[in-house]
Amino acid sequence: MVAIYGVEEKKTIPNYMKYVIGGTAGMLGTCIVQPLDLVKTRMQISGASGKREFKNSFDCIVKVFKAEGILAFYNGLSAGLMRQATYTTARMGFYQMEVEAYRNSYNQAPPVFASMGMGILAGAFGAMFGNPAEVSLIRMMSDKSVPEAQRRNYKNVIDAFIRITKEEGLFALWRGCLPTVGRAMVVNMVQLASYSQLKSYFHQYINEGFLLHLTASMMSGFMTTVASMPLDMAKTRIQNQKVVDGKGEYRGTMDVLFKVTRNEGFFSMWKGFTPYLCRIGPHTVFAFVFLEQLNKAYYKFVLGQSSYGPGI
Repeated sequence: MVAIYGVEEKKTIPNYMKYVIGGTAGMLGTCIVQPLDLVKTRMQISGASGKREFKNSFDCIVKVFKAEGILAFYNGLSAGLMRQATYTTARMGFYQMEVEAYRNSYNQAPPVFASMGMGILAGAFGAMFGNPAEVSLIRMMSDKSVPEAQRRNYKNVIDAFIRITKEEGLFALWRGCLPTVGRAMVVNMVQLASYSQLKSYFHQYINEGFLLHLTASMMSGFMTTVASMPLDMAKTRIQNQKVVDGKGEYRGTMDVLFKVTRNEGFFSMWKGFTPYLCRIGPHTVFAFVFLEQLNKAYYKFVLGQSSYGPGI
């Protein structure tokens, strides 16, 4: 470290490492919550053909386990990790850069409305990069739920990329991009802003540590789930739809929401709510805990500093 006029200059994490650390934290979290993501996806596509396959989330878990075995809950894991390596790497890295730029400019942490604006930009930025992996993930997780003749049988996420491009065209990898971006903007606006505000509020009652992180992230996850699930439903249906003669079942986000409401009921837009909530809450906890620990390790072992920055 360099001393200037007797003051020790504090080193910071390079911008490219913010992306690496953010993506790694998301990937570690995904390894834990992937089964819940699969249940959520199966619940959302259930009823698309007019037949309701599962009564509830527990029924879905039991049926998947009986029909496909325990490893089926990790179908699409390679695509899930690729999604985190693209989407979460981009959004978390971008958001950390935004927060650091704000602190450098105003010498204080960003207020709630600034955090919401930063979350919107970070979400849109990340979703654009993550959409191909999102399409592959949805298809791989839902494959075993359709008749054998209709299965795509992708070997892994790279095989999915190649076959989708070859069979449907390059831009098919960005199918459902608008609802994906819209969902990501809502998720990041609500999740990042509410998490920091709730954490600050509960800090007066709960000491810093896992319980505080769990409480704030679960409440943030609940708010995020309620706000984003209709868009997530639309994204899942659009990305999983079959295209015949260049025409899909849905024209866009609003068409999905209208058809789901008309054919399956208004509250079907929140189908898979429980596994989605259980996925977002723990993933938020794990991702932020891993992020903080990776940041701390980088400051200690790479930059040689015992203290580290304020993070996000």
